[in-house]
Amino acid sequence: MYFYVVLLVVLHGNGHVSSISRSNMAADLDVVNLFVIAGGTLAIPILAFLASFLLWPSVLIKVYYWYWRRTLGLQVRYADCGGYRFCYSYRGKPGFRPTILMLHGFSAHKDTWLTVVKYLPKHLHIVCVDMPGHEGTTRTNTDDYSIQGQVRRIHQFVETIHLNRKPFHLVGTAMGGNVGGVYAACYPSELCSMTLICPDGIRHPCETKFDNHLQDLEHSNYSLSIPLIPTTPEEMEDMFRLCSHVRFRIPQQILQGLVDVRLPHNTFYEEVFMEIVSEKSRYALQEHLHLITAPLQVIWGKQDQVVDVSGASVIAELLPGCRVDLLDNCGHSVVMEKPCRTARLILEFIILQQNARGGTKKSS
Repeated sequence: MYFYVVLLVVLHGNGHVSSISRSNMAADLDVVNLFVIAGGTLAIPILAFLASFLLWPSVLIKVYYWYWRRTLGLQVRYADCGGYRFCYSYRGKPGFRPTILMLHGFSAHKDTWLTVVKYLPKHLHIVCVDMPGHEGTTRTNTDDYSIQGQVRRIHQFVETIHLNRKPFHLVGTAMGGNVGGVYAACYPSELCSMTLICPDGIRHPCETKFDNHLQDLEHSNYSLSIPLIPTTPEEMEDMFRLCSHVRFRIPQQILQGLVDVRLPHNTFYEEVFMEIVSEKSRYALQEHLHLITAPLQVIWGKQDQVVDVSGASVIAELLPGCRVDLLDNCGHSVVMEKPCRTARLILEFIILQQNARGGTKKSS
């Protein structure tokens, strides 16, 4: 009986009690609604991430690069010249230190440099360009993708954005190093200094694992798959093992995403590969070394399985004044394996050369 009395009082009794109860119930509902909304808000990006990871990993990779560029303060721009369009990212403005132009390697893109840019001072003017035919830069069937052809295109880019108003520092890795070295030989007045990272284009005395692959390819008349142009997640993993001494644990879905991003471009990559291993381009850097006058820094991973580290001694012999920095426990992918160390070495060299030209002794 007592229970019913209390219930009647709550439902029909004192108005003050009733209004308090209704207020409490409304407050409880508001709290529940708040949690539902918050949960839904959090669930949407989590579900989107999981869906991208499982179903569209290539989309996730593109978003990742976009986010990283924004975080580092890099902006993407396009430069048009005579119907040809270059895509590049940049940060900072020309200042006391020279501008740094960065050239990536074969089948890569401007975002290759994000790991290094992260460790460079934000006030430096940095330009990372997509090499001819790569990523956002124009690709044509009639273009010359030999090393010399790419040098001409990069010079076109430099002139289009007026980068050569004052001498700049050029950084190139792998194929980009080959292009960069030949660029320095052809346009010596435009550079104040240069860094080459594991550059192609040198007759290195010691053979590498990749050299053996290349010999097999030549014997098969290039009917075998090219190790640097993967078509499956397994081949992508093999390429990472070949290019990197550090063993990165990469989920299968991300490997698949990386393959999906590259697959539409593989025919083009094959074309470029055939150009840069041809007689015309294979040793282009070594053939132009005697024409390089800009102060040169060479950075090389001691465990490089693509371009042997003995190439550094070849360059040092032909250019005795160059600085050589060899990195322990590092393979061909120097910018990915040792980004902090690479950034520090590049900056030290730029400051050293600037001081040698009579610049300030102030540290950056």
